[in-house]
Amino acid sequence: MEYNELFARTELLVGSAAMQQIATKKVILFGVGGVGSWCAEGLIRSGIMNLTIVDSDRVALANINRQLPATTKTIGELKVDVLKNRLQEINPNAFITAIPEIYDSESSGSFHLEEYDYIIDAIDSLSNKAHLLVTASKTNAVTISSMGAGLKLDPQKIRVTEFWKVRGCKLAAALREKMKKGEKTAKPILCVYSEEIQKNRGENALNNADEKGSFRKARINGTMVQVTAIFGFTLSGLVIQDIIDKSNSETVSSKITEAIDANYHKVTV
Repeated sequence: MEYNELFARTELLVGSAAMQQIATKKVILFGVGGVGSWCAEGLIRSGIMNLTIVDSDRVALANINRQLPATTKTIGELKVDVLKNRLQEINPNAFITAIPEIYDSESSGSFHLEEYDYIIDAIDSLSNKAHLLVTASKTNAVTISSMGAGLKLDPQKIRVTEFWKVRGCKLAAALREKMKKGEKTAKPILCVYSEEIQKNRGENALNNADEKGSFRKARINGTMVQVTAIFGFTLSGLVIQDIIDKSNSETVSSKITEAIDANYHKVTV
């Protein structure tokens, strides 16, 4: 199966030089739930050939409303294994590494972040997310992160900005507060976020919303696929756009990295 045949329509839009660059990049994605799973699909369908996916959770019934690996037939299976099988059906030539582990301060060194061109954060744990963003920002990789996708209904309110400029997102605010007391990000990080704040209305369904994963959330919030999937596809789109911009430029910068770099030092003080 030829790479050029699989991605002929993409190459028609972006050109052969960009497609060659897309195929050479190494990407690592942390979290393949409601946001990360769609990000992974977007990356592979766009021509990424080397992708590592990291998540320790297994598929639960409550995942089915929004997560790509979740069906009634995959309950109990490792999300990364289900997703890897799907992605390799899309492109059998892609090199996909599935790691069923949790990223935290103790395990961070085992992921060798310095080896990647792009690091994508789609994890939920506040402490682990903060550690990943700070650690990733010290590498040469472009780092892109998803803020909270829970309690959102309107996909038209999804936005992108630099981490320290995100407003209206409780997760981003909590992350910044944590970093102000400890170590800050060393360079700009693009974030997908929404200022929309709904509230849980179906409290009677709370017991059925427990996903019984290896990571238990402090609070369970309602989520829907039209928001989580767009968060995920936006993450993948930002990666691909950055590669295209750089392939079309004589420098290693891009419109995306230049735009966030311009305001980074103004908002981190």
